[in-house]
Amino acid sequence: MWVRVWGLLYSSYFRFWVKWILRLLTGKCELQRVLGGAEAGARRTLGILRNAVYVEEAEVDKCVREVMREKSIEQKDTGFQTNLRVSLLQISGYKKLYLDVENLRKVPYDSENEEHEEQLIELWNLLMPHENLKARISKQWCDIGFQGDDPKTDFRGMGLLGLVNLVYFSKHYTDEARQILSRSNHPKLGYSYAIVGINLTEMAYSLLKNGALKSHLYNVVSGLPQMEHFHQFYCYLVYEFDKFWFEEEPESIMHFNRYREKFHEKIKRLLLDCKVILTLQN
Repeated sequence: MWVRVWGLLYSSYFRFWVKWILRLLTGKCELQRVLGGAEAGARRTLGILRNAVYVEEAEVDKCVREVMREKSIEQKDTGFQTNLRVSLLQISGYKKLYLDVENLRKVPYDSENEEHEEQLIELWNLLMPHENLKARISKQWCDIGFQGDDPKTDFRGMGLLGLVNLVYFSKHYTDEARQILSRSNHPKLGYSYAIVGINLTEMAYSLLKNGALKSHLYNVVSGLPQMEHFHQFYCYLVYEFDKFWFEEEPESIMHFNRYREKFHEKIKRLLLDCKVILTLQN
Protein backbone atom coordinates (compact mmCIF):
# COMPACT_ATOMS: atom_id res chain seq x y z
CA MET A 1 0.00 0.00 0.00
CA TRP A 2 2.74 2.47 0.97
CA VAL A 3 4.53 1.71 -2.28
CA ARG A 4 1.43 2.73 -4.24
CA VAL A 5 0.97 5.88 -2.12
CA TRP A 6 4.60 6.87 -2.66
CA GLY A 7 4.31 6.19 -6.37
CA LEU A 8 1.25 8.41 -6.57
CA LEU A 9 2.91 11.22 -4.61
CA TYR A 10 6.06 11.02 -6.67
CA SER A 11 4.32 11.01 -10.04
CA SER A 12 1.88 13.78 -9.16
CA TYR A 13 4.03 16.10 -7.04
CA PHE A 14 7.65 15.26 -6.20
CA ARG A 15 8.70 14.32 -9.74
CA PHE A 16 7.92 17.82 -10.99
CA TRP A 17 10.14 19.40 -8.36
CA VAL A 18 12.93 16.86 -8.83
CA LYS A 19 12.94 17.63 -12.56
CA TRP A 20 12.86 21.38 -11.86
CA ILE A 21 15.81 21.19 -9.44
CA LEU A 22 17.82 19.00 -11.84
CA ARG A 23 17.20 21.46 -14.66
CA LEU A 24 18.48 24.32 -12.47
CA LEU A 25 21.57 22.36 -11.48
CA THR A 26 22.46 20.94 -14.89
CA GLY A 27 20.96 23.49 -17.27
CA LYS A 28 19.41 20.60 -19.18
CA CYS A 29 15.86 19.29 -19.53
CA GLU A 30 14.99 15.66 -18.79
CA LEU A 31 15.27 14.61 -22.43
CA GLN A 32 18.74 16.14 -22.68
CA ARG A 33 19.84 14.30 -19.56
CA VAL A 34 18.46 10.98 -20.81
CA LEU A 35 19.84 11.29 -24.32
CA GLY A 36 23.16 12.66 -23.21
CA GLY A 37 23.75 10.37 -20.27
CA ALA A 38 22.63 6.95 -21.47
CA GLU A 39 24.56 4.72 -23.83
CA ALA A 40 23.19 4.13 -27.31
CA GLY A 41 20.63 1.39 -27.72
CA ALA A 42 17.71 0.16 -25.65
CA ARG A 43 18.61 1.95 -22.43
CA ARG A 44 18.53 5.34 -24.13
CA THR A 45 15.46 4.75 -26.30
CA LEU A 46 13.44 3.14 -23.51
CA GLY A 47 14.40 6.09 -21.32
CA ILE A 48 12.62 8.56 -23.57
CA LEU A 49 9.52 6.46 -24.23
CA ARG A 50 7.46 8.18 -21.53
CA ASN A 51 8.32 11.52 -23.13
CA ALA A 52 7.82 10.38 -26.71
CA VAL A 53 4.77 10.47 -28.92
CA TYR A 54 4.63 8.01 -31.81
CA VAL A 55 5.46 9.74 -35.08
CA GLU A 56 5.71 8.44 -38.61
CA GLU A 57 9.20 8.09 -40.08
CA ALA A 58 8.64 11.05 -42.43
CA GLU A 59 7.73 13.28 -39.47
CA VAL A 60 10.74 12.43 -37.27
CA ASP A 61 12.94 15.36 -38.32
CA LYS A 62 10.06 17.79 -37.91
CA CYS A 63 9.36 16.35 -34.46
CA VAL A 64 13.02 16.78 -33.45
CA ARG A 65 12.92 20.46 -34.43
CA GLU A 66 9.68 21.00 -32.52
CA VAL A 67 11.05 19.32 -29.39
CA MET A 68 14.18 21.46 -29.50
CA ARG A 69 12.12 24.60 -29.88
CA GLU A 70 9.67 23.61 -27.14
CA LYS A 71 12.48 22.68 -24.73
CA SER A 72 14.59 25.72 -25.67
CA ILE A 73 17.52 23.53 -26.71
CA GLU A 74 20.21 25.25 -28.80
CA GLN A 75 20.70 24.05 -32.37
CA LYS A 76 24.42 23.60 -31.75
CA ASP A 77 23.60 20.65 -29.48
CA THR A 78 24.01 18.24 -32.41
CA GLY A 79 24.46 15.25 -30.14
CA PHE A 80 20.97 15.74 -28.73
CA GLN A 81 19.51 16.07 -32.23
CA THR A 82 21.21 12.89 -33.44
CA ASN A 83 20.30 10.82 -30.39
CA LEU A 84 16.68 11.97 -30.34
CA ARG A 85 16.32 11.26 -34.04
CA VAL A 86 17.72 7.74 -33.67
CA SER A 87 15.47 6.98 -30.70
CA LEU A 88 12.34 8.25 -32.45
CA LEU A 89 13.20 6.20 -35.53
CA GLN A 90 13.58 3.11 -33.35
CA ILE A 91 10.23 3.71 -31.66
CA SER A 92 8.50 4.43 -34.96
CA GLY A 93 10.24 1.52 -36.68
CA TYR A 94 9.22 -0.99 -34.02
CA LYS A 95 5.55 -0.24 -34.57
CA LYS A 96 5.95 -0.38 -38.35
CA LEU A 97 7.82 -3.68 -38.10
CA TYR A 98 5.02 -5.18 -36.05
CA LEU A 99 2.47 -4.08 -38.66
CA ASP A 100 4.60 -5.56 -41.47
CA VAL A 101 4.96 -8.86 -39.61
CA GLU A 102 1.26 -8.92 -38.78
CA ASN A 103 0.31 -8.28 -42.40
CA LEU A 104 2.51 -11.16 -43.56
CA ARG A 105 1.03 -13.42 -40.89
CA LYS A 106 -2.47 -12.62 -42.12
CA VAL A 107 -1.67 -13.82 -45.66
CA PRO A 108 -2.93 -17.41 -45.92
CA TYR A 109 -0.84 -19.92 -47.83
CA ASP A 110 -2.39 -20.28 -51.27
CA SER A 111 -1.43 -23.30 -53.36
CA GLU A 112 -2.78 -21.46 -56.40
CA ASN A 113 -0.28 -18.64 -55.82
CA GLU A 114 2.85 -19.27 -57.87
CA GLU A 115 5.11 -17.28 -55.52
CA HIS A 116 3.91 -19.23 -52.50
CA GLU A 117 4.51 -22.53 -54.27
CA GLU A 118 7.98 -21.45 -55.39
CA GLN A 119 8.95 -20.63 -51.80
CA LEU A 120 7.71 -24.00 -50.60
CA ILE A 121 9.71 -25.86 -53.27
CA GLU A 122 12.73 -23.69 -52.44
CA LEU A 123 12.48 -24.83 -48.82
CA TRP A 124 12.58 -28.46 -49.94
CA ASN A 125 15.56 -27.90 -52.23
CA LEU A 126 17.51 -26.06 -49.55
CA LEU A 127 16.97 -28.77 -46.96
CA MET A 128 17.02 -31.85 -49.22
CA PRO A 129 19.41 -30.98 -52.08
CA HIS A 130 20.16 -34.61 -52.93
CA GLU A 131 16.58 -35.86 -53.03
CA ASN A 132 14.06 -34.86 -55.65
CA LEU A 133 10.50 -34.12 -54.60
CA LYS A 134 8.48 -36.66 -56.57
CA ALA A 135 5.15 -34.80 -56.37
CA ARG A 136 3.70 -31.61 -54.90
CA ILE A 137 1.37 -33.70 -52.73
CA SER A 138 3.65 -36.29 -51.19
CA LYS A 139 4.51 -38.08 -47.95
CA GLN A 140 8.06 -36.81 -48.55
CA TRP A 141 7.09 -33.58 -46.82
CA CYS A 142 7.09 -35.51 -43.55
CA ASP A 143 10.86 -35.96 -44.05
CA ILE A 144 11.37 -32.26 -43.24
CA GLY A 145 8.85 -32.21 -40.43
CA PHE A 146 5.45 -31.40 -41.90
CA GLN A 147 2.44 -33.30 -40.61
CA GLY A 148 0.97 -34.66 -43.80
CA ASP A 149 1.09 -34.88 -47.57
CA ASP A 150 0.38 -31.18 -48.14
CA PRO A 151 2.31 -28.58 -46.07
CA LYS A 152 -0.20 -25.82 -46.79
CA THR A 153 -2.42 -27.07 -43.97
CA ASP A 154 0.38 -26.51 -41.44
CA PHE A 155 0.64 -22.79 -42.19
CA ARG A 156 -2.88 -21.94 -41.00
CA GLY A 157 -1.88 -20.31 -37.71
CA MET A 158 1.04 -18.18 -38.90
CA GLY A 159 0.12 -17.85 -42.55
CA LEU A 160 2.87 -17.01 -45.01
CA LEU A 161 5.06 -15.72 -42.17
CA GLY A 162 5.75 -19.30 -41.08
CA LEU A 163 6.99 -20.29 -44.53
CA VAL A 164 9.04 -17.13 -45.04
CA ASN A 165 10.84 -17.73 -41.75
CA LEU A 166 11.62 -21.35 -42.59
CA VAL A 167 12.99 -20.37 -45.99
CA TYR A 168 15.01 -17.48 -44.53
CA PHE A 169 16.77 -19.71 -42.01
CA SER A 170 17.42 -22.42 -44.61
CA LYS A 171 18.79 -19.89 -47.11
CA HIS A 172 20.99 -17.80 -44.81
CA TYR A 173 22.11 -20.57 -42.44
CA THR A 174 21.94 -23.55 -44.76
CA ASP A 175 24.51 -25.72 -42.98
CA GLU A 176 22.92 -25.08 -39.61
CA ALA A 177 19.42 -25.77 -40.97
CA ARG A 178 20.47 -29.10 -42.47
CA GLN A 179 22.28 -30.07 -39.29
CA ILE A 180 19.23 -29.25 -37.14
CA LEU A 181 16.97 -31.15 -39.55
CA SER A 182 19.26 -34.15 -39.19
CA ARG A 183 19.22 -33.88 -35.39
CA SER A 184 15.42 -33.60 -35.42
CA ASN A 185 15.33 -37.16 -36.80
CA HIS A 186 16.99 -38.53 -33.66
CA PRO A 187 15.37 -41.91 -32.81
CA LYS A 188 14.65 -40.93 -29.19
CA LEU A 189 14.75 -37.11 -29.00
CA GLY A 190 13.46 -36.31 -32.47
CA TYR A 191 10.84 -33.69 -33.27
CA SER A 192 9.03 -32.39 -36.37
CA TYR A 193 11.43 -29.82 -37.78
CA ALA A 194 8.99 -27.74 -39.88
CA ILE A 195 6.17 -27.85 -37.32
CA VAL A 196 8.51 -26.73 -34.54
CA GLY A 197 9.85 -24.02 -36.85
CA ILE A 198 6.33 -22.65 -37.39
CA ASN A 199 5.73 -22.87 -33.64
CA LEU A 200 8.84 -20.73 -33.07
CA THR A 201 7.50 -18.23 -35.60
CA GLU A 202 4.50 -17.84 -33.30
CA MET A 203 6.85 -17.32 -30.36
CA ALA A 204 8.84 -14.62 -32.17
CA TYR A 205 5.61 -12.97 -33.30
CA SER A 206 4.13 -12.90 -29.79
CA LEU A 207 7.32 -11.43 -28.31
CA LEU A 208 7.27 -8.70 -30.96
CA LYS A 209 3.56 -8.04 -30.40
CA ASN A 210 3.81 -7.62 -26.62
CA GLY A 211 6.85 -5.35 -26.84
CA ALA A 212 9.35 -7.81 -25.35
CA LEU A 213 11.65 -7.46 -28.38
CA LYS A 214 12.20 -3.73 -27.92
CA SER A 215 15.47 -3.95 -26.00
CA HIS A 216 16.91 -6.49 -28.44
CA LEU A 217 15.92 -4.55 -31.56
CA TYR A 218 16.95 -1.15 -30.17
CA ASN A 219 20.40 -2.61 -29.45
CA VAL A 220 20.69 -4.33 -32.82
CA VAL A 221 19.83 -1.43 -35.12
CA SER A 222 20.51 2.29 -34.79
CA GLY A 223 17.41 3.41 -36.63
CA LEU A 224 14.48 1.62 -38.20
CA PRO A 225 14.12 -2.09 -37.33
CA GLN A 226 13.38 -4.04 -40.50
CA MET A 227 11.82 -7.41 -41.36
CA GLU A 228 15.38 -8.70 -41.75
CA HIS A 229 15.96 -8.15 -38.03
CA PHE A 230 12.82 -10.11 -37.14
CA HIS A 231 13.97 -13.00 -39.34
CA GLN A 232 17.38 -12.92 -37.68
CA PHE A 233 15.79 -13.19 -34.25
CA TYR A 234 13.74 -16.15 -35.50
CA CYS A 235 16.94 -17.84 -36.66
CA TYR A 236 18.35 -17.40 -33.17
CA LEU A 237 15.26 -19.08 -31.69
CA VAL A 238 15.49 -22.08 -34.02
CA TYR A 239 19.18 -22.63 -33.30
CA GLU A 240 18.84 -22.17 -29.55
CA PHE A 241 15.69 -24.25 -29.24
CA ASP A 242 17.39 -27.21 -30.85
CA LYS A 243 20.26 -26.97 -28.34
CA PHE A 244 17.78 -26.52 -25.50
CA TRP A 245 15.72 -29.54 -26.54
CA PHE A 246 18.67 -31.91 -26.60
CA GLU A 247 20.09 -30.53 -23.36
CA GLU A 248 16.74 -31.11 -21.62
CA GLU A 249 16.31 -34.61 -23.07
CA PRO A 250 12.48 -34.68 -22.92
CA GLU A 251 10.82 -37.98 -22.14
CA SER A 252 8.98 -37.84 -25.48
CA ILE A 253 7.59 -35.43 -28.05
CA MET A 254 4.30 -35.65 -26.16
CA HIS A 255 5.82 -33.25 -23.62
CA PHE A 256 6.64 -30.66 -26.28
CA ASN A 257 4.33 -27.94 -24.95
CA ARG A 258 5.88 -28.08 -21.48
CA TYR A 259 9.42 -27.71 -22.82
CA ARG A 260 8.35 -25.13 -25.35
CA GLU A 261 6.95 -23.00 -22.52
CA LYS A 262 10.12 -23.49 -20.49
CA PHE A 263 12.19 -22.28 -23.44
CA HIS A 264 9.80 -19.35 -23.92
CA GLU A 265 10.29 -18.28 -20.30
CA LYS A 266 14.06 -18.51 -20.73
CA ILE A 267 13.96 -16.17 -23.75
CA LYS A 268 11.67 -13.71 -21.96
CA ARG A 269 14.12 -13.53 -19.04
CA LEU A 270 16.99 -12.81 -21.43
CA LEU A 271 14.98 -10.04 -23.09
CA LEU A 272 14.56 -8.22 -19.76
CA ASP A 273 18.22 -7.16 -19.95
CA CYS A 274 18.50 -3.66 -21.49
CA LYS A 275 21.80 -4.67 -23.10
CA VAL A 276 20.50 -7.88 -24.65
CA ILE A 277 21.32 -8.87 -28.23
CA LEU A 278 20.07 -12.28 -29.35
CA THR A 279 21.56 -13.19 -32.71
CA LEU A 280 23.43 -16.15 -34.12
CA GLN A 281 26.47 -13.92 -34.61
CA ASN A 282 26.85 -13.92 -30.85
